[in-house]
Amino acid sequence: MKFPIPHTLKQIASIIDSSYVGEDDFLVLGMNEIHVVTIGDIVFVDHPKYYDKALASKATIVLINKEVACPEGKALLISDDPFRDFNKLTAYFKPFQKSVSIQSKTAKIGKNTIIQPNVFIGNNVIIGANCVLHPNVTIYDNCVIGDNVTIHAGSVLGADAFYYKNRPTGFDKLLSGGRVVIENNVDIGALCTIDKGVTGDTTIGEGTKLDNQVHVGHDTVIGKKCLIASQTGIAGCVIIEDEVTLWGQVGTTSGITIGKKAVVMGQTGVTKSISGGKSYFGTPIEESREKLRQLANVKKIPAILQKIENK
Repeated sequence: MKFPIPHTLKQIASIIDSSYVGEDDFLVLGMNEIHVVTIGDIVFVDHPKYYDKALASKATIVLINKEVACPEGKALLISDDPFRDFNKLTAYFKPFQKSVSIQSKTAKIGKNTIIQPNVFIGNNVIIGANCVLHPNVTIYDNCVIGDNVTIHAGSVLGADAFYYKNRPTGFDKLLSGGRVVIENNVDIGALCTIDKGVTGDTTIGEGTKLDNQVHVGHDTVIGKKCLIASQTGIAGCVIIEDEVTLWGQVGTTSGITIGKKAVVMGQTGVTKSISGGKSYFGTPIEESREKLRQLANVKKIPAILQKIENK
């Protein structure tokens, strides 16, 4: 998430009431999670296990809960609670906007797009040409939808990320300031849910087709011409490359990559990154031929045990 205008380190420190290491006029251009940070961004870290990763990342400002040696060319924001202060910045730069109508006046809707009854369109939404949004679709603020997109009844684009910090008092929510971006020629089935990014974009690539009841987690990037069948659940920060097929009831863990043209068979748990151009099945996931061979061998166990008993 980039700020509307650059801010100085001193200005950012003033917003969150923190101390800092660096020049007062050190430029801050935005804020992002570690997997999408670029030069000029703030990244937060609140656990020693991840200090080195954050300090070595592309981020040039590190919001951290310990005063450490500052890498050359970077700056630090010292906070007793970086998670809380990252939320303060999200709330400051992307505050929640109340909607006052079922279709916001700030939304931009392209030529020949059909909006069926009871569709909610939030603030600053952009919808391209020749789209069809069926009844009771909900499009949260700042979503971007390309041309020739069909979204079936009851689907929700842009709900908050499922991202919480476990505190003694309960779960503390990380605020979401990102977007959902749907590229051209995408079809989204009924009752699908696509969460917005925490600071970046959740993206569905051109020509991809989602069946009914598919969930896509925050900051996930789905490539072009993918097929995703019903009741599939994709966690946050997943990269799905082009022309991947996920059959029904597939589930994934977060932060993995599914390679180009991979095929994942139904009811598979994708617990790790997998290479493209192969077929996979099972939990834990393996190449489908190997997994099916193992299952066939399992069926032989009673006969093997019977032979041993008869000796």
